Amino acid sequence: MARPPGHGPGFEVRRQKIIDTAAELFARQGYAATSVNDLGREVGLAKGALYYYIVSKENLLIEIQSRVMVPLLRRARQITELDETPLVRLRLLSESLLTIIFHRLDHIWVYEHDYRNLGGDELGRLLGQRAEFEGLVSGLLAEAADETAVRTSHTRLATLQFLNLHNHTYQWVRTDGPWGPALLSREYCDTLFRGFGASDSALDAAEERAETFKRERPDLPLDPEAEWAPVTVGG
Repeated sequence: MARPPGHGPGFEVRRQKIIDTAAELFARQGYAATSVNDLGREVGLAKGALYYYIVSKENLLIEIQSRVMVPLLRRARQITELDETPLVRLRLLSESLLTIIFHRLDHIWVYEHDYRNLGGDELGRLLGQRAEFEGLVSGLLAEAADETAVRTSHTRLATLQFLNLHNHTYQWVRTDGPWGPALLSREYCDTLFRGFGASDSALDAAEERAETFKRERPDLPLDPEAEWAPVTVGG
């Protein structure tokens, strides 16, 4: 939502902090159980002053969803356009998804549990974003099948397997634990690709290439919230 002119340089910083605090509260208490007054007490603002930053409670939910999906979709599109094999791109996409899950656990919780509180155009937009991400995964799996890197006659089912393995990670993962995004992605993809019939040599080659990409292209980070250098990407 557009803001009137005249906001100082600290306005957006404060607003983003409020959004992050709202995500923590919604994840802990639930969206329906959290009032605007609860949020105001948490951030030290009276209700009227808080609305200056957030517009409405529903708009907070929109902002939380966008904090996840906008950067994730941008990075997913970029990864699918890389000049790499489908298995390598799936491996990189896997790690990118897990990275934002680690970085935005509260936001992911709200995203998964409370999106149905949105209505009308906003719900439609969110569902469209989810469908686009699923479509990118499906496209890579279809490419891998066409190249006989994997064997699956049910791309939709394979897509759901990929998503189910990744999307429930937020429910149990500890960000201070021993398993980070790279390790989990490596293990998840090993399990998935083997289940889809990939050969040991194809698995080894995909993992080696993914590690080479991360090492040689620090300007193209997998973190969806980090910027990519505006350059043409080659293999």
